[in-house]
Amino acid sequence: MSDNNHKNVTQQPQLNFWQIFNMCFGFLGIQFGFALQNANVSRIFQTLGASIDDIPILWIAAPLTGLIVQPIIGYLSDNTWNSLGRRRPYFLIGAVLTTLSLFIMPHSPTLWIAAGMLWIMDASINIAMEPFRAFVGDNLPKNQRTQGYAMQSFFIGIGAVVASALPYILTNVFDVENTAPAGEIADSVRYAFYFGGAVLMLAVGWTIISTKEYSPEQLAEFHQQDTTDAQDTNVNTRTAKQYQTGAIIWMAIGSIFTLAIVSLDLDKQLYILSLGIFTFGPL
Repeated sequence: MSDNNHKNVTQQPQLNFWQIFNMCFGFLGIQFGFALQNANVSRIFQTLGASIDDIPILWIAAPLTGLIVQPIIGYLSDNTWNSLGRRRPYFLIGAVLTTLSLFIMPHSPTLWIAAGMLWIMDASINIAMEPFRAFVGDNLPKNQRTQGYAMQSFFIGIGAVVASALPYILTNVFDVENTAPAGEIADSVRYAFYFGGAVLMLAVGWTIISTKEYSPEQLAEFHQQDTTDAQDTNVNTRTAKQYQTGAIIWMAIGSIFTLAIVSLDLDKQLYILSLGIFTFGPL
């Protein structure tokens, strides 16, 4: 590209501290959802009758939904543009579904309903979370992206600590009951999920209303130089047949591994690995 063309490239605006803060604030809510799930769902499963040996297979929802949902949502959000923007529609959908899941999960009457809610919750969190990662790349110029990712990490840390401690705080500070009759979820866990759902919806909602998105045309202008450089670089690409062959191999390995676990009566936790390998194939 000539020097004149370099000068004509539109420069992406720099954002100030509070604009970056608002853009990343939704991650606080998303991490509330993840932390409450990680800290309390096993307890809910055991309350509803799951044995220690059954819990790992019930948790298979987490890696599988991530493998399946994240690339799909990433592709869809890259190709979306409407009145709400590119990423924000997925923030809204994911936040609403996750909030509903957090409200419903502690009222699950049976183990299998709770397991189903975990799948829904995990998928919903991924719907909101995956576009958030791309949000920084969309909205910040290269020299500010490190600051954006650092801000995201700050909110992830705050959300993880506070949400994980919520049942303890409710019990020891607000005298909420931490025990319940057999088969019932303790009030401290239920109220923690209610509070977490509200924080998630408010935090993601704040990012949606306080942060604008650039149109595809604007982003194309901002990234014109990067796109040109990429086109000028020779990159080795895999053919469709090579992708298909690789998928078949991974699925075969996963199937053989799963059959070995069943036939040899191995630890059930290995299903997470074997099914993860199988699912990785078509992705």
